Amino acid sequence: MALRINTNIAGLNAHRQLIGTDQALTKSIERLSSGYRINHARDDVAGLSIANSFRMEVRGLRVAQQNVSQATSLLQVAEGGAMQIETIIERLKELATSAASGNTDSNGRARLNAEASELLNEIDRIANDTKYGDTYLINGATTTLTYQIGSASTGGEDRIEVTLSDGLLSSDLGLDAVDLTTIANAQTAITDINSSLATVNVVMGDIGAAQSRLEFAGANLAVSIENLTASESTIRDADMAFEMVNFTRNQIMLQAGTAMLAQANMAPQVVLQLLG
Repeated sequence: MALRINTNIAGLNAHRQLIGTDQALTKSIERLSSGYRINHARDDVAGLSIANSFRMEVRGLRVAQQNVSQATSLLQVAEGGAMQIETIIERLKELATSAASGNTDSNGRARLNAEASELLNEIDRIANDTKYGDTYLINGATTTLTYQIGSASTGGEDRIEVTLSDGLLSSDLGLDAVDLTTIANAQTAITDINSSLATVNVVMGDIGAAQSRLEFAGANLAVSIENLTASESTIRDADMAFEMVNFTRNQIMLQAGTAMLAQANMAPQVVLQLLG
C-alpha cells in the first residue's frame, strides 16, 4: 500500500460523495417544502412544458366558468321579467272574463278596463326595464350575446351564442288594443289574451333552452377542470411519501459521508509512525 500525504485520494472520494449527497438532500428538502416535484426546468424539461400547458388551459376554463355563470344570470333576469308579464296576463284574463259576463254593468266594465289599461302600461314598463347592464332583454330589440365557454378559439366548440329577439311589449303580444268597456270587446280581448300567453311561452321556452344548454356547458367545464388539474398534479406535484423516504435516506447518507470524510482525513497520520 502506497502512503502519501500530499494527495488524499480517499478524502477526495469521500468529499465528492458527500457533495452529491448534500445536493440530493437539498433537492428533497425543496420538494418537501414546496410540494412540487418540478421546481426548476432542469428537474423535468418535458414534464414542465406539459404541466404548464395544462395549467394555462385550466386557468382559461375557470374564466369560462365565470362566463357561463354570468350568461345564466342574464337569462335569469330575462326569465324573471317574462314571468311577471305572464302573471299580468293571467290577471288580464280574469278582468276580461269578468267584463264579458252580463252580470257586470257598464260602470264595472269601465273600472275593469281602467285596471287593464294600467296593467298594459306595466307590461311595457317591465319589458323596457328588464335589462342586464345596458342590454335590453325582452323589449324586442334583437340581442345576440356571444359567451366564451372554452379555452381555445374554435367557434362551434368554445363559444355559445344566446339570441333574444322576441319582444314582450303589449304591442308584441297583440294586447295594445284591449278594451273591456263592452261585452263584445271583452270577448275579443279574451281571444287576444289567450294568444298573448302563447307568445310569452315561446319566449320563456327560448330562455329555458338556453339556460339548459349553459347548465350542461358549466357541468362539462367543471369535469374538464378537475381532470386537467389532476393531470397537471400527476406531473408537477411531489409524492410526499416517496420524497420523505428519499429525505431520510439522504440524511443518513450525509451523516455517514461526513463521518467517512473525517476518517479519510485521519488516514495520512499513519505516515507519522514511519517518520517517528
